[in-house]
Amino acid sequence: LSRRLGPDVCTILRLSGPLKEQYAKEHGLNFQRLLDASAYKETFRQDMIHWGEEKRRADPGFFCRAAVEGAVHPVWVVSDTRRLSDVEWFRDVYGDVVQTVRVVATEETRKRRNWVFVTGVDDAESECGLDQGVAFDWVITNDGDELALGEQLETLLQALHRSL
Repeated sequence: LSRRLGPDVCTILRLSGPLKEQYAKEHGLNFQRLLDASAYKETFRQDMIHWGEEKRRADPGFFCRAAVEGAVHPVWVVSDTRRLSDVEWFRDVYGDVVQTVRVVATEETRKRRNWVFVTGVDDAESECGLDQGVAFDWVITNDGDELALGEQLETLLQALHRSL
């Protein structure tokens, strides 16, 4: 999406970046290694999730504010919003310009992409906190049909261009 809109118009923001950076600082860990899909990150994943939940309970906008700090592009794609409190924060702060997009794929497709369900992780709020309670503005299906995906993204892009 950001490539199609262009780097002068769109930037990708991540909530997990500020979360992992702060967690690494507080726990004396390697921040860069927490960003990848390594066994290193997995070692700390459950504790990091619990730690992040505590931070959010104390201040629901903590990671959202950190993610948008310094962002100047007219379109932001927040690539890893996972909780209702995150969506609510963006809607409260930015109002009607917020467009929520959910990307879905069947469980079969996810398994073909090497996803394996892990109890206590994949059923935690960090993974399924938006499965209920959010009326998404857009639902994009990504089951491997590139033509269908392209058509859905083009419709979304046209709507974004109209709103700029």
